[in-house]
Amino acid sequence: MPLTDSAVRHAQPRDKPYKMADSEGLYIHIMPNGSKRWKMKYRFDGLEKKLSFGPYPRVSLRDARVQRDEARNMIIKGTDPSYEKKRNKLRAHVNVENTFSGISREYCDKRRRDGDKAWAPSTAKRCEYLLSLLDNSIGKMPIQEIEPIDVLAAVRKIEAQGKLESARRTMQLAGSVFRYAVATARLRSDPTRDLRGALINPTVTHYGAITDASQVGPLLRAIDVYKSQGMTDWALKLAPHVFVRPGELRTAQWEEFDLDARVWTIPAEKMKMRKPHHVPLSRQSVALLEQIREITKPWMSNGVQKGPPIGVEEGPPFRII
Repeated sequence: MPLTDSAVRHAQPRDKPYKMADSEGLYIHIMPNGSKRWKMKYRFDGLEKKLSFGPYPRVSLRDARVQRDEARNMIIKGTDPSYEKKRNKLRAHVNVENTFSGISREYCDKRRRDGDKAWAPSTAKRCEYLLSLLDNSIGKMPIQEIEPIDVLAAVRKIEAQGKLESARRTMQLAGSVFRYAVATARLRSDPTRDLRGALINPTVTHYGAITDASQVGPLLRAIDVYKSQGMTDWALKLAPHVFVRPGELRTAQWEEFDLDARVWTIPAEKMKMRKPHHVPLSRQSVALLEQIREITKPWMSNGVQKGPPIGVEEGPPFRII
């Protein structure tokens, strides 16, 4: 016989737990301390299982029956309601924990340690800064709740400041974070995939460059007679011989050079592709480096660097730019 609310309300505790059955597997479990909880007994794939619907009176008899009917409909459709309940609970927990800022930090940490494809420290710092520009807009939102319009509105705030390239790069990085969330089973699809072409394209600036080989000689002669402060003169003279980035030349360490073998080995952590780069040194390069070493001798002891690197401005103006 089905239960009534009055019967449930007046049910008294006993020395041992006991059940009061309603219908179609629904019953209320009454504990010796007086607590009452709705449960349902059912069979799925030949196994007997139980499902809890919550405590009485927070969950009324009517609410318990509604949940029972929903569970039975799942069973008819071939879904285990206990499994589905656990899945929904996990999904809710994931939605709360996995905010955009949280996943972007996780993604950046991965890229810093990503083997041969790891970001250089300078690249990581720049990318983390750009992603932080989204913290106040979508940073605290669960990543599954973020829609394309949310991302576009956030990035357009950067664009409105005239920072077109930063806006474009931030959109790209946000897309990488979303795709990482997809790859780690926390998101179904990347909301930025349909935003291509939504931002203003920055104007490309072309810098002056010599395209006529006959003009290289005059440039080298001009560099040779150029006078400035500190190590700038030496850097300008060495640069045409080694063809490295200004930052790599400026932060060069003496321990990277083997003048006998005429090779400059730039460590992997300084390189964009995270691989050591071996630069052959011409006899002119070696001669220039020998002259630079004479200047930097105050920082050397028995051939070992004891002070700042070649490019550090500390004491005498030794900065290479």
